[in-house]
Amino acid sequence: MLDLIREIGQAMRNNKLRTFLTGFAVTWGIFMLIILLGMARGVTNSFAERTSGDRSKRLNVYSGVTSKPYKGFKEGRWITPDVDDIERLKADNPDLVESVASYKYLGSTDIASVTDHISKSPEGVYPAEQEMYRIPMLYGRFINDADLRSLRKVMVIGSDDAKTLFGDAEKAVGQRVNAFGLSWLVTGVYDHEWLSDVYIPFTTAMAIGGTDGKVSNLQVKLKGMKTMEDADRATSEVRRSLARAHDYDESDESALYMHNRFSSYLRESQSFSILNMSIWIIGIFTLLSGIVGVSNIMFVSVRERTHEIGIRRAIGAKPRSVLLQVVLESVAITALFGYIGVFLGMTVMQLVDMAFGSSDFMRNPTIDISIAIEVTIVLVMAGALAGLFPALKATKVKPVEALRDE
Repeated sequence: MLDLIREIGQAMRNNKLRTFLTGFAVTWGIFMLIILLGMARGVTNSFAERTSGDRSKRLNVYSGVTSKPYKGFKEGRWITPDVDDIERLKADNPDLVESVASYKYLGSTDIASVTDHISKSPEGVYPAEQEMYRIPMLYGRFINDADLRSLRKVMVIGSDDAKTLFGDAEKAVGQRVNAFGLSWLVTGVYDHEWLSDVYIPFTTAMAIGGTDGKVSNLQVKLKGMKTMEDADRATSEVRRSLARAHDYDESDESALYMHNRFSSYLRESQSFSILNMSIWIIGIFTLLSGIVGVSNIMFVSVRERTHEIGIRRAIGAKPRSVLLQVVLESVAITALFGYIGVFLGMTVMQLVDMAFGSSDFMRNPTIDISIAIEVTIVLVMAGALAGLFPALKATKVKPVEALRDE
């Protein structure tokens, strides 16, 4: 085995420039494959984080306008979900609906502390709002179920608003502000990249709004979702329940607009699978140019070593040993320069991770051991394939003719 390794090294040293130029094509192909896979991994991780847990298993229902006449009603009616739909959907679909939440926007108002004031439009929400939008609490707590039951006048504000009102976000919790002519207790301060809303309990907002029970939307948390058929069935059943309650044709999809996040999740997951497959195909075709170069150099090597091969055959070397040497030389060249490409690609992706790894569009684009193993398998297979045809040619060298070769 050591003799074989020395022979492979000698063959590479005898053709340094040719080996380098051919190996560079392999390095570039693997480098681009690693970069593409890393970028795809970062985007996929970002998508997975945004849709992790139960966040994707939701159905949002919004107001709409009927497009079909129904039971004497003309088309063009405005349909808006109401607070009674929250309990109705849970009662009608216990096997599909785990919970239902909503939110209620109130008009713009001044929110004043002792020292300063801000102008905001408070939003009445359920506790599920925090999970839905991943609202991180800096101090205190978010809206809870007890706040809803007791119609408490409590408020959760953003860190910037807390600094404006109280000078220090940490001091805001436990303080009181005035809004809508009422005194409110600040129970929590959050910090979010782009949200800056003021949150109050949904039931309190409904009481202050003095509306007829209409809500801004419905957020239906689904259960038992595994396939696209499950998602379509959930949408149909929810639409059927609301159609009965609001007197419109259940086939009228514009009466209430519904967005099934689980359906979108499945479609996007399929798109990312296609993206990963496409990247592998592009990367392998890029690598193919290097493999063709390796194959060419092995053909040249076999031609130059015809005399040597003839001597080996004459003294008893079997065709299998000749074939093995040529194939292993090809694998060695491919693996050596391929791993240089892997190293360079992983280094670049580490730099990308440091620069963009925590952004919204990309999360942890680095390459893990599983992808490294996959690339190793590709390298070995590619090297073996590149050396196979030159090796087969070498095994066909006849000792007598080879010894005559100059």
